[in-house]
Amino acid sequence: MTEVATARRSRITPEREAELYEAVLDLLREVGYDALTMDSVAARTKSSKATLYRQWGGKAELVARAVRYQKPGAAIDEIDTGSLRGDLHALTMRSDDCEMEQNSALMRGLAMAIHGNPDLLQAFKEHLIEPEMAGFRQVLQRAVDRGEIRADNPAIDFVMHMMIGGFAARSLIDEQPPTQTFLLSYIDAVVLPALGAPVTC
Repeated sequence: MTEVATARRSRITPEREAELYEAVLDLLREVGYDALTMDSVAARTKSSKATLYRQWGGKAELVARAVRYQKPGAAIDEIDTGSLRGDLHALTMRSDDCEMEQNSALMRGLAMAIHGNPDLLQAFKEHLIEPEMAGFRQVLQRAVDRGEIRADNPAIDFVMHMMIGGFAARSLIDEQPPTQTFLLSYIDAVVLPALGAPVTC
């Protein structure tokens, strides 16, 4: 983050920032990305539109940061259970079933918007996709270092694709929201075997 951006964001307290992000997420669930405006965020949060633009620059940045804010619990790179299965299970357990259902609906709506909005795609890459991928790389590297998986296994490059795919496909194929039970089973049946990793801790 640049010094200018850091200075710009320091004017809002963490509590106020959290309040704004919660309001943005509520509006996203109510009206979707395309209908969400900086005017509506300003009205919902009793902020000035000028403050929002000064702080976040635009709608795409604000939305990406709001979605990043609601990511659950510890960061990926802070989870180290001693086994790859334990780490992937711990990542899944950060969200309960209710949160997963809400997030699944939210991400389905945003996925459509991302395809038609380069600014939103770039903001998501910067604030969500790249940090998540970096975290997964650390988890996988620890598994390689422990001898659980081979460094040359081609499936390593597709772990995040598999995880996102299982999450997204649950509602598309089964017409049910993703749940902890489903995702834990998916990890054991699909992800770990693809990596050649132990399915028991």
